[in-house]
Amino acid sequence: QVQLVESGGGLVQAGGSLRLSCAVSETITSFNPMAWYRQTPGKQRELVAAITRFGSTNYADSVKGRFTISRDNTKNTVYLQMNSLKPEDTAVYYCKATSRFYDYWGRGTQVTVSS
Repeated sequence: QVQLVESGGGLVQAGGSLRLSCAVSETITSFNPMAWYRQTPGKQRELVAAITRFGSTNYADSVKGRFTISRDNTKNTVYLQMNSLKPEDTAVYYCKATSRFYDYWGRGTQVTVSS
């Protein structure tokens, strides 16, 4: 069973930074893409950023220029560097790994940005 474990969330003031990590129990080159999503109460989970096996990235318009997704294949870990955080970035952030037949999700990590 593939396991994804997110970490790095917390409470930060507006304008601050956090780096989220997603540790995967299997080699992440097996998945394409790897992605970060976020969800707030009462809303659908939304894509924040994704990175392909080949390193191509895409971002939600709301985070472009502030967030950076990256991957370390040697550590089977995907990162989300979040800078210039805003209160509207407050959410539970989830990591997703897409295989040929299935999507795997982590349990999420809470990010709270105070104004």
